[in-house]
Amino acid sequence: MDKIRPNDEERASFPIKVILVENDDNVIVSFLKRFGTRLNIKVIESAEECLVFIRNTYPPDAIIIDRNMGGVKFLETVRQENWTHTLPVVITTDQITQDLIKEIVARNGDDLFPKSFSHGDLVTRLEYFIKRRHYQSAKQARSNVLAVKIPFWKRFIDVTSTGFALLILSPLLATVAVLIKLDSKGPIVYKSRRVGAGYKVFEIYKFRTMRTDADQMIKNMGSLNMYTKEATEKKIDGLCNDCTLGGTCRQTLYLDGEETCEKVYLNQKKEKVAFMKFQNDPRITKIGGFLRNSSIDELPQLFNIFMGDMSLIGNRPLPLYEAERLTTDKYIERFAGPGGLTGLWQVTKRGKGKKEMTEEERIELDINYARNFSFKYDMKIFFMTFPALLQSENV
Repeated sequence: MDKIRPNDEERASFPIKVILVENDDNVIVSFLKRFGTRLNIKVIESAEECLVFIRNTYPPDAIIIDRNMGGVKFLETVRQENWTHTLPVVITTDQITQDLIKEIVARNGDDLFPKSFSHGDLVTRLEYFIKRRHYQSAKQARSNVLAVKIPFWKRFIDVTSTGFALLILSPLLATVAVLIKLDSKGPIVYKSRRVGAGYKVFEIYKFRTMRTDADQMIKNMGSLNMYTKEATEKKIDGLCNDCTLGGTCRQTLYLDGEETCEKVYLNQKKEKVAFMKFQNDPRITKIGGFLRNSSIDELPQLFNIFMGDMSLIGNRPLPLYEAERLTTDKYIERFAGPGGLTGLWQVTKRGKGKKEMTEEERIELDINYARNFSFKYDMKIFFMTFPALLQSENV
């Protein structure tokens, strides 16, 4: 059972994503009522659980944690880890004192708010934190640039092979572009910023496979979640039992991008639905499903190869939020090798039918390639790619 991570198309249009670390129902409900329509809020009930979450999934835009929930210790832990040391952390407290302000500043806390949020503009501060973190990530990337020299033979193969492929596939590319335009509103090509060889940031191209309002549709997809347990409190036409007679919900909350009833939330909160998987995801366009299953949506990346952003064979370029986790001496070497459309980890264990591969295993294989890539090695990976594509799991 796999946790479904948001892909680049979904992530690009998300609102400000905030984790609220709190176990007081009154405080949680008050926060959701106050900020639910402006923020994408996830509630986690302990500092320890929050640490596990941010270590194993995509980081949020900010974390809000109460001082009495171990907020100061949590802040110290976050600042000690390389890939979370710039993660915005807001501490809340019943009473703000000068001593507490000095304590939070000394531990590099980002802000201090009263628990009631009666003073200060939280949303404005969160928007500032996002801009600041993007600037810090870009600055860190520039300071960690590696000198990666692409051999002549590799560049020659990239240019000739992709140039020929683009020429042969041009009728197909044109046809797909027309079908996408006729199928749904929005751009034909989706662009996503990636980090490649030498920590170079560039825009990778894909055919768009999702609707432009994909993020707005999530709130209406709860019934399609294959892992959702049956709620204790049922809804009728989007209303809880107590509000059905009145025709409208009088206790509306906004949590994780969804509109829900306060009573339903409090009941469902105990069930802890940890996974989301959609068998027939309505956010994917009609033509998008075919493009994904056939990997045709990846074809625009041939332009990236032809222009020199990446290579045909190499380590897969990573999204910014993943690359910023790999800036230590232990991991940075994986960026010392050429970035590529297909690489070593895609054709080894995964190609042999192993469904699960840890992040550590993938990084080790990427480092292995960066240290040992050669013409012979590239040819081996190239010819291993075709059997891997025939496996039941997409690579």
